[in-house]
Parts: sequence; C-alpha cells; structure tokens
Amino acid sequence: MSHSRIRHHHKELSTLLFITLCFLLVQAQKKGGGGGDSGDKKDEPEFTCPEGAGNGNYADPATCRRFYQCVDNYPYLNRCPSGLYFDDINKLCTFKAEARCGPIPTTSAPSTEPAVDLAAKCDTAACQLPYCFCSRDGTIIPGGLDPEETPQMILLTFDGAVNLNNFDHYKRVFASDRRNPNGCEIKGTFFASHEYCDYNMIQELAHNGHEIGVETISLQQGLQDKGYEEWVGEMIGMREILRHFANISRSDIVGMRAPFLKPGRNTQYEVVEDFGFIYDSSVGIPPSKFPIWPYTLDYKFPHECKSGTCPTKSFPGIWEVPLNAHFVETYEGGHCPYLDQCVLHNHDPDEVFEWLREDFERYYKQNRAPYMMPFHTNWFQIKELERGLHKFIDWAIKLDDVWFVTVTQALTWMTEPKPNKDLKTYGAWKCEKKDNLPPAPCNLPNKCALSFKPPEANFSTTRYLTTCRECPNKYPWLGDSEGTGIAGRDVYNPENKK
Repeated sequence: MSHSRIRHHHKELSTLLFITLCFLLVQAQKKGGGGGDSGDKKDEPEFTCPEGAGNGNYADPATCRRFYQCVDNYPYLNRCPSGLYFDDINKLCTFKAEARCGPIPTTSAPSTEPAVDLAAKCDTAACQLPYCFCSRDGTIIPGGLDPEETPQMILLTFDGAVNLNNFDHYKRVFASDRRNPNGCEIKGTFFASHEYCDYNMIQELAHNGHEIGVETISLQQGLQDKGYEEWVGEMIGMREILRHFANISRSDIVGMRAPFLKPGRNTQYEVVEDFGFIYDSSVGIPPSKFPIWPYTLDYKFPHECKSGTCPTKSFPGIWEVPLNAHFVETYEGGHCPYLDQCVLHNHDPDEVFEWLREDFERYYKQNRAPYMMPFHTNWFQIKELERGLHKFIDWAIKLDDVWFVTVTQALTWMTEPKPNKDLKTYGAWKCEKKDNLPPAPCNLPNKCALSFKPPEANFSTTRYLTTCRECPNKYPWLGDSEGTGIAGRDVYNPENKK
C-alpha cells in the first residue's frame, strides 16, 4: 500500500472514531445528565410554578444549586451564588451545611375555621387615635396631615437567622455615618428565626438600638393551619430564646412575622393578643397604585388578603403593619413583598437603584405610607443588588423628610402624628437615652456545639449556638427554649387572660 493511501486510510479511521466518540458522549449525557453544574443539563421536564401557591422561590427538582422565582405564574431560573445552595425551608441560598435540598413536600391541613367575616367595616367616627386607626381604603394619612407635612418613613426589615453569612452585610447597611435628619443613626427591625442564629450578634444589634421581633423557632411549613398551642410554642418560644440567649427583655420584643407571610388566621392573632405583642407584620398586599398605611385590627381589612389566611375577627388595638407589593410601572422584575423575590438579578447597581427609587416614589409622591423594605440574606449574596441598595440609601438620607426607623418607632409616630417641622426634637425618635437597651455583647462569647435531632430526621446532628450566656445542655427547641434537655419543659402563661 502506498504512503498516500495509508494516510488516506488513517484519516478515514480518525473521522469514524471521532463520530463514534461524539455519539457515545451524547448518549452518556442523555443517561447521566452530562456532569457539570450538579446536573444542570439533566433531561428533566420543564418547571411549572405550583398552582395557587403565589409568587416566591421554589426548589429546582434537578439540583440544589438552582431555584426558580415564580412571578405571576412564570418561572425564572436562578442560580445560587458560588458556594451556596438553595434551602427549600427558608427559600433562600445558604451554605451547604445549612441547606435543606428540595423539593420538600408540604401537606397543609384543612382549616377548621369557617371563612366568615366577623369584623365590621371601618367606622372612622368610632375609631380614634391613639388606640384605633382605620380608613375605608387604607390609604389615608393619620392625623389629617397633608403629604408634604408627613415624614416619609422607611422600614428596613430582615427575616431569618443572623450569623456570619449576613452580619457584616447588615452592619454596612447601618454604617455610623448614615443618619436621620435629627442626627441619630438609621435603624432597622430584625424578625429572628432560631436555627443557625448567633445570639451574640443579635444582642449587638439590640444594644445598638435596632428592633428585634420574632419569626418562629422552626420556620415550619403549614403553620398557618396549626392550632393555638403550636403558635404559642413557635412565637413565645422564640421570644424566650431571645430573652435567655440574647439578653433582650420580653417587653422589648413586641412584633412578630409569620413564616412565608402566611398568617395563622384568627389563631395567630389570639396569640398576639394574649401574650402582649403590639403588632404583627405578616400580611402581603397585591400591587396597588396607592400604598396602604398600617392599621389596627378593630375592623375589617381595607384590602384583599393575598395569602387567604388572614384573621376574620376583630382584635382591638392590635396593629397590622402590612407588606405592600414592590413593583415599577412597567412591571419589569415582577412584583414581590420581599425585595429579593423580585427578579432583579440581571440588573447592574445603577439599574437596581433606579428600580428602587421608582418604587419608593410611589409612596413619597403620594400618601407617604411607610416604605417597608423587607429582605432575606439572599439579597446580600448578589453584589449588584447590595450595591444598588447602598446607592438608594445614600440617596434617600439626603432628603430632609425621610427617616429610617424601626417598626415600633413608626407605630409610635402613628399614635400621635406630628408634622415634619416638629420631628428633629421628637422624643420617640431621639437617640440619647440608652439605659433601656440590652447590655453590650461580650468579647469572647461561648460557641456551643450541641446535639440536635431535627424533627424530620431519624438521626442526631450538631448545631452551633453562640451566646454570652452559659452553654445549654441541648440545642434549644420547641418546648425547651433554654435547652435544658427536658422535652416539653416550657409552660407559657397568657398575659391578657386571667
């Protein structure tokens, strides 16, 4: 055989071998998902948003590295930042050791409460401040003030555990050079959940004048359909954990937020009433041209109940601080109660800032209802979103009628509304008095490695708890808020029942 024919024969064999390898590679990818990003290319069916579940984050069935944001029933694919995994309980990206990979099935028990409106419509003649506030459509400014006289309050709220994943991000938000018009540092409200929470960090936040509320111990799914004892165990148990491990007095923990913004119908609000809480902040509101002000629950809601699990009875004097939907006129990014649930992950910091500014100006240029900005840790894992938020805060604090206050400070103003011109000397928003704050956190807190058996698991694991107090015997949990190791030890007595 000549050299040219040999070369030609080898070329044919190489081509055939290349085609065969390509075929085998394609077949392997079809069978095994092709490797790569934890099975990103699996031959899985197209994701469909759960029917009737509403907007929110949902686990990708194929991999824990991704999740879907459902906005108006359309799924937007998202990838967790590098090194993080999607936790299908907390509905956000977190470290691998904390992430509970989904989809985790939920079984909601049917409600035993009849869906009957037992509260009357707002009666403005009978409902008078400081103990009662309502308006027919929820958009009226308290005290009869004009918008130009009304302070534009911004409520920065943060849900979930405070720990190394987010603490430094939160401290940057509340940098000491960011101040309200009266010279006081800006403040926020933290609705704490228990797992992975660093209580020395919580104590530092409280010592620095931030408000601490509760968002249950376990963040269990389906709590909205549970009974009175379950709500007491979750909410009052969380308050006791904060009291014991973060040195915050019960009287300073006056607000709560239901997990996943699913209020517990009348049952949750009976707990609010019985155990001396002042307000709840669990009710999401559908997109509306005019924002809704907080109101007391003496009367019917002045808006649609987005979750379908709102109270129907009257709870006189209890405040609801609702979550107005965030959106812009074009609906770019969708609409969302939590800002990290809007689809802004492809925006640069300037675009994020412009989006937030347009959303904010719907309040500022109309009825000046408090502009609540609710976040999970998720927002701070994407640099463009975090930078856009910082640009927004730096822009907003230059406005002489904008105030960053806690939820309780906002409600205090609502009970006795004062015009802008009087607020630089307004006692409730001053910062000189610090004698009623929790003690400063300790320099060397105890880092406790504790045995814990998750309710859904048949094995024990280790959870870490950081506190200035002595380490408990067991990881604190439902029924044992101090971690004594005696299950069911806690007995809670309602404050308002004789």
